[in-house]
Amino acid sequence: MAIFKVESQLREDIGKGASRRLRHAGLVPVVLYGGDREPRNLSLNHNQVLKLVEDEAFFSSIIEFSADGGKKQKVVLKDMQRHPAKPVVMHMDFMRVDDKHEIVMNVPLHFEGGEESPAGKSSRVMLDYQANEVEISCFPKDLPEFITVDVSTFDAGDNLHLSDLKLPEGVTLTAFTHGDNEAHDTVIVSTSIIGQTAEPEEGADEPAAEEGGEEEA
Repeated sequence: MAIFKVESQLREDIGKGASRRLRHAGLVPVVLYGGDREPRNLSLNHNQVLKLVEDEAFFSSIIEFSADGGKKQKVVLKDMQRHPAKPVVMHMDFMRVDDKHEIVMNVPLHFEGGEESPAGKSSRVMLDYQANEVEISCFPKDLPEFITVDVSTFDAGDNLHLSDLKLPEGVTLTAFTHGDNEAHDTVIVSTSIIGQTAEPEEGADEPAAEEGGEEEA
C-alpha cells in the first residue's frame, strides 16, 4: 500500500468568506473529524493537494496526517469538493481512524483481461462495466487500494454480480449488510451482442398487406 504523508496548517477563521480568502492564497480549506476528539479546521497547500489527488490510491489509503508539525494521525479522505469548471479543489474532509474500529470506504474496481477475453476479441460482443467502485467495510489494516476483477474468460451471455467479487481477507461489502441480499446483488459486468434484434415469436401475425387500390364505385 502506498504511504501518503500530509502536513496541514491550523486555521482559526471559518465560514464562506474565510474559505474564499484561503483559496485566493493558494490553500484548501480542510476539516478533520472523528474519533474522540473535536473537529479541527485546517488548510492544505493547493499545489500539494493537486499532486496527491493525481494518484488514485490516495482516495482509498490510510494517510499520515499532521497539523503544524504536531503528532501524526491516521486518517482517510471522506469527501472532496472540486470546482465544476476549473482544476481547483474547493474543500476536503478527513476522518480520523484507529486500529480497533472498522471504517466504511469506497474502493475502485480494476478490471483485468477484458481485451484477452473471448468477448473482448469478438467484434460482435461488448463488455459493459456498470460500476467502477464498491463500498466496503474493514479495519484500517485491511483496507485495499483497489479490488481486482478478472474478466479474461468472459464470453457472450456472461454476467458478473456483486456477490461474485473476490474480496481480500477482512473485507466485506456493505450492500449485503442491510438485509435482502438478493435485491442488492447488482450487476457489475455484463455482455451484450452488438446489433442483436429480437426474433419474431412463432405464430405471430404477419403485417397486413397494403390494399392495391381504390374500391370500385
